[in-house]
Amino acid sequence: MKVYEKDQKVKVTFKVNGKEMETEVEPRRLLVHVLRDLGFTGVHIGCDTSNCGACTVLLNGKSVKSCTLLAVEADNSEITTIEGLAKDGKLHPVQEAFWDKHALQCGYCTPGMIMQSVWLLKENPNPTEEEIREGISGNLCRCTGYQNIVEAIKTAAEKLRLDQPLYQRQ
Repeated sequence: MKVYEKDQKVKVTFKVNGKEMETEVEPRRLLVHVLRDLGFTGVHIGCDTSNCGACTVLLNGKSVKSCTLLAVEADNSEITTIEGLAKDGKLHPVQEAFWDKHALQCGYCTPGMIMQSVWLLKENPNPTEEEIREGISGNLCRCTGYQNIVEAIKTAAEKLRLDQPLYQRQ
């Protein structure tokens, strides 16, 4: 385990949404705060205890709650935030489905919920409703009642399966 001096700054490098970034941070700084300082304000701070999931990002392709990860632990990692999902001005299929199925109200949980859903569908391209509900259980929404969120994820799963070339389908 690395030991740091009080008030020491550490250089960290990330690839965030495909762009190399370097910054200096205090070793105790959480990834969520560093990402927001770097301008990725779609990464929301909800509870700082990993209960709500508003801060969910993909770290090296895995879903993580950035409020429970020190920035130094993510050094030399690839991070995808909600800002990195759309490509060439076109929303990611999960983003489109959330829009089309009205899977949001206040929107505070939405970025984290979408990031968790992207990871879920990567891991399980054809989830059942029960698997969807289990897969998003670590992301809280206090507004919607989840039904439209589940419908959006089902819709996105179908679109993603249809968009894959035949040789990649499972």
